[in-house]
Amino acid sequence: MSVVEQYARAHILTDADDVRVQEDSEAVPVRLRYDPEADPRSVRVGLPGPLAHEWTFSRSLLEQGLRAPAGSGEVRVWPCGRVQAVVEFHSAQGVSVVQFETKALLRFLRRTYMTAEPVTR
Repeated sequence: MSVVEQYARAHILTDADDVRVQEDSEAVPVRLRYDPEADPRSVRVGLPGPLAHEWTFSRSLLEQGLRAPAGSGEVRVWPCGRVQAVVEFHSAQGVSVVQFETKALLRFLRRTYMTAEPVTR
C-alpha cells in the first residue's frame, strides 16, 4: 500500500486573529494526504502559508460531507452547490473555511480507495 498525496486548489477564509484574508483571494494549493500504513481510516488536509496546519480526520466524514452536511466539533464538511464543497476547521486560533471543487475531493477519495484495496486479477 502506498501513500496518496494530492494538491487541490482551494479558497481559504479564516477569522484567526493573526491572519488577514481578502475576500477576492486567489485559490491556493492545499495538500490532501492518505497514508494507509499510518491510519487507514483517516485523511489529512494540510493548509499552506500563515495558516499552516495539518488536520487529520475520518475519510468517511469527507465522503459523507460531499453528499450532505456532516461532522461536528473540530471538522465539518458539506456540499456547496453542485460543484463545490466546504471543509470547516475549528481550533483555538479560530475558524478556517476551505472551499474546494468537489471533483478534486472525489478524485482524491477514489485514489485512496484504489490504494487501500488489493487489486486482484
